[in-house]
Amino acid sequence: MKNILLVILFCAVYQNGKAQNYIPTIKNNTELLYSCKLHGQTRSLSLVAQMADEGLTFKLETRGVKSSIVMLPEAVKNGNALSFNQGETAPVLNLKPNETFFMVSRSAYQDLVKKDFFVYNNITYNLDKKENNDGVFIDGKLVDTLHVIGQIEETEMWIVKNSEFPIIVKMIKNPLGINFTLEKVGDK
Repeated sequence: MKNILLVILFCAVYQNGKAQNYIPTIKNNTELLYSCKLHGQTRSLSLVAQMADEGLTFKLETRGVKSSIVMLPEAVKNGNALSFNQGETAPVLNLKPNETFFMVSRSAYQDLVKKDFFVYNNITYNLDKKENNDGVFIDGKLVDTLHVIGQIEETEMWIVKNSEFPIIVKMIKNPLGINFTLEKVGDK
């Protein structure tokens, strides 16, 4: 009887701990603060979300660079490529109809949930089903994510479990040398 009570108590504590996971949401003026590592340098990056007509614009700011990165509605819904533009080419950058920025498309997210993989930039990313302690914490709360690993170059991404705006909260082993982690989410 004592063992049964201990098992029930353990399960209750475990479920409560799982329920504590944090799912960041995006709305107008949500600010995402990232720490980016690029070729040995660390930069902070601020993205402020602006939504209009099913599309999404991130107002980017980092070390004196200010730019608006515009994702078209079709990219937010069905994009299949990440843009790694750093906002330095123009004050307003309109991405291609298939490109997203710091997030994957809703259709890619649905593929990941239903099929355990998605294809982006012609690379298949498979869901890592192993229990992993390398997650992302914001304000002491573990962000509820899906961890994926690229088949070819082994890039790893942690994507927030949010079907509307599946933002990438962490990326490592990027062959372009751009790795980043979401540090804070707030309203601007």
